[in-house]
Amino acid sequence: MNDSAARLLSLAFPAEFIPGARSAVTTCLRIAPDEKVTLITDRETAPIAAAIATQLAALGCPWNAFILEDLVPRPLGDMPAAVLADLETSQVSIFAVQVQPNELHSRMQMTDVVNRRRMRHAHMVNITSEIMCLGMRADYDLVDRLSQQVLDRVRRATSIRATTAAGTAITAGMNPNYKWFKTSGIISPEKWGNLPGGECFTSPGEVNGTFVVDGVVGDWLCARYGLLAATPLTIQIAQNRIVSCTSQNKQLETDFWAYTHTDENSDRVGEFAIGTNIGVERVIGNILQDEKFPGIHIAFGNPYGEHTGAPWRSGTHIDVVGLGFNIWLESGAGPDQVTEQIMSEGRFLISA
Repeated sequence: MNDSAARLLSLAFPAEFIPGARSAVTTCLRIAPDEKVTLITDRETAPIAAAIATQLAALGCPWNAFILEDLVPRPLGDMPAAVLADLETSQVSIFAVQVQPNELHSRMQMTDVVNRRRMRHAHMVNITSEIMCLGMRADYDLVDRLSQQVLDRVRRATSIRATTAAGTAITAGMNPNYKWFKTSGIISPEKWGNLPGGECFTSPGEVNGTFVVDGVVGDWLCARYGLLAATPLTIQIAQNRIVSCTSQNKQLETDFWAYTHTDENSDRVGEFAIGTNIGVERVIGNILQDEKFPGIHIAFGNPYGEHTGAPWRSGTHIDVVGLGFNIWLESGAGPDQVTEQIMSEGRFLISA
């Protein structure tokens, strides 16, 4: 245990954090006493990291902690070398940090190590006190069972259709060469996961139609714009690329357009996902939890090709979340086509 770990253990934190911290360490990551853990945090998130630290200490496993501002100035240009070096000797990692603009590259450096070493990694980007007391208290065994039900169905689908009362009407053709994954909160070496967890995702073959973002947008835009019910962002998509985006909030429109035109693939649908965390009852204006809200979210940019199999890459990745979905899965073709509706107005029609 290094000096930063000892400092975290000396910090006070609300007792309400304990159930969520225990869930992260024992249920979601299932850390064994003989496994080494790397805990990465920042000054703003230190109380939450302190709650997690007490669970690691109680478990008795070896672990080190890093507080980013103690190592390098923010925003991060690169992940600090000391963090990357520690990851090389750990089996588990936890990243509980408030992100700042233009830090995605540093996070990708971290997850490159996680992916190469097949670590169990909890990605708790922009974790808050509210999330520790809401999404992190979900019954993750139940969420995992529902996620498996969804996963079994979407893996057979050749296309997925979705609509909402707000105006979303999209069709996503699936690429049989791209893999589906569940990140239900039970984290395995197969794919690192966000906490709180609860989604099934892939990289789609091709998405067409209209996606109305009346929930939230991701990355640093989430903190800036919050809930979008009053000023939704309407995105037109053709052949997997953004054609246009409009909103009454013109600054949101401008910022989103700029973000999704950073590089040649920033405007390309890289992720297609179904949120499965039935413990999350509403969106709160934080993408970490809101993308797990039951329904569909898509992301433009990096397709997590190291997992999905998509052969292209982007230096950006931004999620968009809608509300109140109707979802149909279609498989087969012609007279053999089968259609199954799995969600109606935001409620799953399948059971865990």
